[in-house]
Amino acid sequence: MDIKKFKAAIIKLIKLNSTPNGIALGVAIGAFIAITPTYGFHTLLVIIAAILIPRVNKIAILLGTNVSLPPTLPFITWAGYEIGRAVLHKNYPALNSSYFNHFTLHSIRDLYYPLFVGSVILGIACAVILYLITFSIAYNLRKRKQECHPQKPV
Repeated sequence: MDIKKFKAAIIKLIKLNSTPNGIALGVAIGAFIAITPTYGFHTLLVIIAAILIPRVNKIAILLGTNVSLPPTLPFITWAGYEIGRAVLHKNYPALNSSYFNHFTLHSIRDLYYPLFVGSVILGIACAVILYLITFSIAYNLRKRKQECHPQKPV
């Protein structure tokens, strides 16, 4: 595949479902997937979402996953776990240095359920917030573009 064909394919992919809703939905879905503790499966989940959800902008899903980068991952994990702890009302241990001094492989199993529940809640909240922000930005950019370049009447 030559460079021109590759560039044309990328532009086509970017323009596909590039409505404000399609872009915002893509960012929201990508952010939700990124926040879930499905480590190692995020890429697979993004591909599945891109295939199964036809009205979503495929590039926007990938952009949404950037919520969970190495600098933010510890904070997302901690927040998800703490939300899960609060919601489940069970005596799950607090994440502090003394807990990690006695951390074992068995501890991962005990931490994962509250982490998963809390991360889903956090993911939904972040997805909604990012959807609203992205929709507003995309809508205003599209509106401004149409004002600058009005369509010619046919």
